[in-house]
Parts: sequence; structure tokens; C-alpha cells
Amino acid sequence: MKAHLQQLVTAALHDLTSAGVFDFDLPANIVIERARDSAHGDFACNIAMVLAKAARSKPRELAEKIVAHLPPSEYLARVEIAGPGFINLTLTPGAYHAEVGAVLEAGEAYGRSAIGAGKRVQVEFVSANPTGPLHVGHGRGAAYGATVADLLAAVGFQVHREYYVNDAGRQMDILATSVWLRYLELAGESLTFPSNGYKGDYVWDIAAGLHREHGDAWRKVSSEVFDGIPPDEPAGGDKEVHIDALIMQARSMLGDEAYLRIFDRALNVILDDIRKDLAEFGVVYDEWFAERSLVSSGKVDAAIEQLKRSGHVYEEKGAFWFRSTDFGDEKDRVVVRDNGVKTYFASDIAYHWHKLERGFDRVIDIWGADHHGYVPRVKAALTAMGDKADADRLDVLLVQFAILYRNGVKAQMSTRSGEFVTLRELREEVGNDAARFFYVMRKCEQHMDFDLDLAKSQSTDNPLFYIQYAHARVCSVLRQLAEKGFSYDRQNGLDNLALLGESHEQALLRNLSRYPEVVEGAALNHEPHQLAHYLRELANDFHTYYNAHQFLVDEGALRDARLTLIQAARQVLANGLGLLGVSAPESM
Repeated sequence: MKAHLQQLVTAALHDLTSAGVFDFDLPANIVIERARDSAHGDFACNIAMVLAKAARSKPRELAEKIVAHLPPSEYLARVEIAGPGFINLTLTPGAYHAEVGAVLEAGEAYGRSAIGAGKRVQVEFVSANPTGPLHVGHGRGAAYGATVADLLAAVGFQVHREYYVNDAGRQMDILATSVWLRYLELAGESLTFPSNGYKGDYVWDIAAGLHREHGDAWRKVSSEVFDGIPPDEPAGGDKEVHIDALIMQARSMLGDEAYLRIFDRALNVILDDIRKDLAEFGVVYDEWFAERSLVSSGKVDAAIEQLKRSGHVYEEKGAFWFRSTDFGDEKDRVVVRDNGVKTYFASDIAYHWHKLERGFDRVIDIWGADHHGYVPRVKAALTAMGDKADADRLDVLLVQFAILYRNGVKAQMSTRSGEFVTLRELREEVGNDAARFFYVMRKCEQHMDFDLDLAKSQSTDNPLFYIQYAHARVCSVLRQLAEKGFSYDRQNGLDNLALLGESHEQALLRNLSRYPEVVEGAALNHEPHQLAHYLRELANDFHTYYNAHQFLVDEGALRDARLTLIQAARQVLANGLGLLGVSAPESM
């Protein structure tokens, strides 16, 4: 309906242009919003105030001209000018009736649009280091990122979903070294495990697999492994220096081939687990982009050289630094360490440069909120590359942490790692549907308290249950139709929607028509919670209607009209839940 009103106003503006009232380009987007007070109509348009200065006219006088040139419409009952020049538009009942027909005709496609005009958007999300299982924090990023991507696709963008695999950095070397040290223990060596190593049971599992396959082929005497290694933090040393030395020792004692086999086994086992975990969560990617491909292709070196040519990288004490202070950062940042090792930051610069080179109109990164300081740094590096990159095409959305609560108390859940609650454990406890829905109920930048008891409860207090129950109730009514010996004629229902004059019916009709606008707003603003809240409101309208009126009445025309209305509600509930990655059960 909103699109229809925009077409009417646009037609009036074009008429006024042809009449010589306007001698300037008209705006591409006519803003029409739902009226906050129904006494002021259904929609309001501020275009007269927007154009008044350019048109050299008072807003109310301009509004009168626009209203006078509005084309006739069977869906427009009344047009009024209010305040400084708002154009208030009131719809006919037939407008809402037509929307019911549109819902049923479009089916699963209802609410989708072509607003994005096929523009290419890359959404990169989760991208957790493959050094262990995904935890509940990653889960929120996964649910949010997948839903943002699906919403953008629903409004006409061409979306590319990507996971950036950090498979070339120091953390992966720490993981590989941790696996080897556990392997040595399984081979009979006694050693003190480094405080900065990966200690999860999954490291034991990977090491055990290697030991079963290779026996003691890679066994080294532990005293030789730790010979000359600087002390660890508990012994008065530096844990970072200690683990770095162990990495170098592992590389030296194992040799490149054996070290790489351990490295790749650790990477692939964990990455396969992450892929499986996300797929079971309904999160699928178009591409898993490996950081190592940037290194092997020379892209990281090329990015650093480009920054050097632009004058934004300098050398000091054998290391190369990016002048991020030129862009407001508190200090300059290392891109190449004094030992020649390139930093994560160097890879990230190359990765984002490569993203833009791939021709995406927009690039969206979804990161944890703890990376907020990293955002201006990456944008600064892209800006420093000059015409080689366009930082304005990059948007970074930050997702806050999720804290689990049980019985009002912060949950302490046992995990295999003993360090964090995994996404898989959460899914096993509350189910995929609840996890996906609860993760997107709040704005991404808001801290989230995840109530485990509420997520599992089958009560009206649980917003997901309340929404799914509305869908199941409609399906139940349709099953009862045959049981009670009634028939249903959809066309007869559409022809008799004028019989739906009850207040509950009018509320449901109005709310149904909002769905396309909600999907558009949720997509363009990257706010899935808008859709979650809308579905809760729609479910409330349906349940209120269900509790107040009988649908399977004897009068055929009224029965068909009511069944047609609730079938439209069922379709919109199913469509909305689908965009959130949640099922729409037919019985509960």
C-alpha cells in the first residue's frame, strides 16, 4: 500500500513539473510514513515541506497543489493537509482487503521487493579464528549476520555471504604447537604445558588422532624441546615470548613438512567442525575465503607496497609501521614485525582491498563489539591507499556479547573445553529456532541477556512460542474445517472481506499490510529485531482475534472471509519467521 501511495504522489509531482510549477529535479524517494495517530489518517507525507524552498512556495500552498493533482484511486478515501504542510492520507477498507489478496497471491514471495536493484553486497560474518569450537558469542554474530544477509536478499540485493578463515596467523601457530605438545604427552613425554597454549579437550582429540595414525614418528624428548626456551609467565617469564619460542622450536625440530601436516590437521578438523556447527544452525556461506590465499598470491605484500608508495608506511628498528595517527589513531600500527612476520592488520588491509577489487557495491563486516577500535584503523588504511580503495563502501556492524542466564542467575554450563559455552551446547539446550530468534530480538549493539528458561518455555511469555503458536493455531482451524463438515472457498472469502467489520479484524488487516514496510526497514537499517517485534505484534493481533470470535461460523460468506483473513496472517507469519531462520510449525 505504501508503494501505491508513493506512485500517486510521484504522479502528482510529475504533473506539476509538466505544468511548470517545478523547474528542478524531483527527489528519487518520496517519504511516506505510517501516521502515529489514526485520527490523522493512515499515512503522512512531508514532500511539500521538503520541496517548498526549491519551489519558492509556502509548504501548505504547495501541499494544496500536490493534493489537487493526485490521480484518483479506489484505495484512497480521504486526503487532508495538516500542520505546516503534511499531507495525511486515509485508505479505504478496500485497500486493506486488496492487501489480503496480494498476500495470498504472492505466497512465500509476499514482502519481497526489488529495492536493492540487484546491487552487489558482500556480508562477512562470524569469521572466528579456527582455533576452537564456536561459542555463544559467535552464535549471536552468526544469527545476526545470516538474517541481515537474508533480509538484504529479500529486498533485491545480490548478496554474497563470506567467512574469512584466519589460517595464516600466529594464533594458528599456537594451535599447531599446542597440538604437538599434547601429542608428545600421548607419546609418553612429560612436560609443562604453556600457559598461553590452547587447553581445550578438542586439542587432545586432534593430537590423539595424529598419534593413532603416526605413532611416535614425531616424538621428541621434552627436555630438548624446552631447551633454551625462555620461562613462562608463572615462572616469572613472559607468556608471549615463551609460546613464540616454542613455535620456533616446533618448526625447527619437526621440519617444514611435519609441522605443516600438524598445522593443517588442526586447522581442518576445527574448520570442519565450525562448518558443520553453522550449517546445523541454518547458516550457509557462498565462500570460505582463506587468509593464506592472500599471502600466497602476494596480495599482502602488494598492499604494504601500495601504502609505502602513498607515504603512509615507514620503517623503524627493522619493523614497518602504518601511520594511523595521521587518521586520528592513538598510535601507529605495525604491519611487518622486526622478524619479518606480517601482522594480522597487514592481512586485514589486503583482505579488504581485495574485497573492494571484487566489485561489490557495498561491503558489510559484522564483528564483535570488542573490535570497535579496529574499525577506524581498517578504514584509515583503505583511505591511505588512495584511489586503490574506497573506504566509504565499507560498513562495519558491531555485535555485543550475549550472556546466558538460568533462573535469573548467570549460567555456569559445563563444556568440553572448560573455558566457554559452545554454540552447539546452546543449540542442544534450547533448540535452533529459539537460539536464532532470541539472538536477533535486540539491536546488535545492545548487550544481550539470553534467558535460557524463557527460550525453552512453552508459554505466551516466550515471544517465539507465541508467534509459532499463532501459525499453528491457524493450521489447526483449517484442519477443523473438514472435521466439522465445512467447505472453504477462497474467492468467496476475498469477495466478502467487507463483512470483516469487527475491531479485531480491522486491527489484523492493518497490521498485515505493514509487513512489506517492516521487511524493507529491517533490511536497509540492518535491524532484524524490527521484524521480530512486528511478528510478535501480529501474533498478538491474531490471538486476540482468535479468543474473541469464532471462525467456523454457519454463515458461509462470513466464514470464508474470516478464513481468508487468517490464512493471510498465517502466510505472513511463515514468511517473517523464514527470514529470521526460524521454522513455522503446523502443530504445537
